Amino acid sequence: MNESKAIGYVRVSTKDQADSGASLESQHMKIQAYATMHDLDLMKIIEDAGFSAKSLDRPGMAELLRLIRGRKVGVVVVAKLDRITRSVRDLGELVDLFQRSGVEFASVADHIDTSTASGRLVLNVMGSVSQWEREAIGERTSEALAVMRSNGKRISRHAPYGYKLNGSGWIEDAHEQQAIVLMRQLRHDGLSLRSIATELESQGHYNRRGGRLSAQTIANVLKRG
Repeated sequence: MNESKAIGYVRVSTKDQADSGASLESQHMKIQAYATMHDLDLMKIIEDAGFSAKSLDRPGMAELLRLIRGRKVGVVVVAKLDRITRSVRDLGELVDLFQRSGVEFASVADHIDTSTASGRLVLNVMGSVSQWEREAIGERTSEALAVMRSNGKRISRHAPYGYKLNGSGWIEDAHEQQAIVLMRQLRHDGLSLRSIATELESQGHYNRRGGRLSAQTIANVLKRG
């Protein structure tokens, strides 16, 4: 992978912004200027026009993630951090993916550049906040389940896909949560449940017995939202 090869990502959340093109053009200009300043080979700029940053379920984002997983890019550049996500949890997942894939990340307006020590520190702090949020949710889930038990309600010993048992409750399973994100992206891209199962297997995601995830399991996960 050539570390100088960069992909830009731009996003606006409303149709009016997308139609006017003003915000998109501004983001393009900032990314192009950054690439020139840092001698990056800007291969393309991916757009999500008229999509919210509340989730990663966007066609442009799906394309970007495919390029990252395929190790086709060395640097991802955005004009501002909230263009890529407004979710602390999603940011944590992206930070993990960038690190696993050896991809640098730069946000022009936020002065974040993970090729520098200070940039890595800032992004890692953000990822740590995401981890804290996930653990806090797990603790609240455990407390709620304990209350249900004390009231005589039966709680399943089998955690749903995406979670694992932790004492008296459930916490998120990081690997299965990654599979769930991929399921949603592939479904958004129009893949059938069986095709999703095949793609998950090719990327190292299996059921808890080590076999291929069934179409029914994937359908159940997608129904949970």
